[in-house]
Amino acid sequence: MERLIFRLLPRLAMWIRRPPSPRRMLIIAIVVAAALAIAGIERYVGWPEALTVERLPRNPVPQ
Repeated sequence: MERLIFRLLPRLAMWIRRPPSPRRMLIIAIVVAAALAIAGIERYVGWPEALTVERLPRNPVPQ
């Protein structure tokens, strides 16, 4: 988590000095909203069983 914060600090400082264009801000807002919507659906509705990956054995026995 600390690495992520230290990687984002220079970008945030750059955004404060030179704010992105309104179009880029709209794109960023749409992406963040979509990510939050997907996370909310996954949390409250659940993950579909068809998209769940089953673990395979580490050393499969040849037949």
